[in-house]
Amino acid sequence: MKKIWIVLLVILGVVFFAALSLAGAYNTLVKMDEGVNQAWAQVENVYQRRLDLIPNLVETVKGYAAHENSTFVEVTEARSRAAGSLSREAINDPKRFAELEASQGALSSALSRLLVVVEKYPDLKANENFLSLQAQLEGTENRISVERGRFNEAAQAFNTTVRQFPQSLVGAMFGFHAKEYFKSQPEARNAPVVKF
Repeated sequence: MKKIWIVLLVILGVVFFAALSLAGAYNTLVKMDEGVNQAWAQVENVYQRRLDLIPNLVETVKGYAAHENSTFVEVTEARSRAAGSLSREAINDPKRFAELEASQGALSSALSRLLVVVEKYPDLKANENFLSLQAQLEGTENRISVERGRFNEAAQAFNTTVRQFPQSLVGAMFGFHAKEYFKSQPEARNAPVVKF
């Protein structure tokens, strides 16, 4: 009878230890998942800040360059697509994440073309309102880069943890999946050609 109690206590001890281990792994994944979500929220915040600056920038440029209508339309449409692609679900869906990256890249490209238009108008380049908006936009672009880097760091830490044992078992049981990363744009891989 005493041996049965000892065996039962050992089994209960093993089960208790396994349960604690699984609970610890689950709590670690939850904490890291929330870290990724927080980093993603910051990415969304700076993207939204850029989206909010664009109408003011376009209106300021329109005052000086009204005949550049196709550029304004392009920027407005790119802004609309970028706004529509912002979604928390993108971090768990590779297709939506790729769409988000593409729309944000298209917006950056459209803004670059708008700033090229500005070069034709010296009075606009001296306008205080435009200069302020341009400085805010440049600062926002820097923030976007920083927050995307922080998101990638949080996603990398989470992805590493969710692939390790025993977290991989817990992750599979509770639906934790690897997160996507921001990647450089394909055109960034080619060095620019400088000709004099």
